[in-house]
Amino acid sequence: MPESQWATITFATLIKQYMHMQSAVVSQVRAVASRISQATPGKFLLLQFSMSQVTQIGESISNLISQVQSIINNAVRNQKSS
Repeated sequence: MPESQWATITFATLIKQYMHMQSAVVSQVRAVASRISQATPGKFLLLQFSMSQVTQIGESISNLISQVQSIINNAVRNQKSS
């Protein structure tokens, strides 16, 4: 497969998009809170779902960083023992 067809993602891009998503959810929370009398159960459910997604993505990013850190630590440890 030619290199141009591969998608590339960096930690910076990942974190930037995560922060954008997090900001969007915060805006949704503020919007619902400012018009609480007009809030419907459906809006609350959608908001809860969005918050859950942001949490899961944050945990996935954290796990990814932890795995990369572990790989780096193992590589360093292997270099020292050689």
